[in-house]
Amino acid sequence: MSSWIYLLLAILLEVGGTTCMKLSEQFTRWIPSAMMLMLYLASLTMLSMSLKRIDVGTAYAVWSGLGTAIIAAAGILFFNEPAGLAKFLSIGLIIAGVVGLNLFGSHP
Repeated sequence: MSSWIYLLLAILLEVGGTTCMKLSEQFTRWIPSAMMLMLYLASLTMLSMSLKRIDVGTAYAVWSGLGTAIIAAAGILFFNEPAGLAKFLSIGLIIAGVVGLNLFGSHP
């Protein structure tokens, strides 16, 4: 399997884990709490597998940056978090940074 597919799976699993953290209500609900731990472990496993062919700096930046952007969007869409121009611009800057790292970060 391609390292980029492992990285994409790592991102999606991390977003799932963070969503479960929100649903755990400060670890008072055991099913979302247990799911959070399992999803984070699976995410880190996929992230480590992606490092076979992707530089660690690039992989981590993509994992954390896109994970942050996706969970911010999920917060707006599913948890009724406030959305404003500044938040959307900030998410856009995160995505632009990830794209920049992919375009310019892997080349000597």
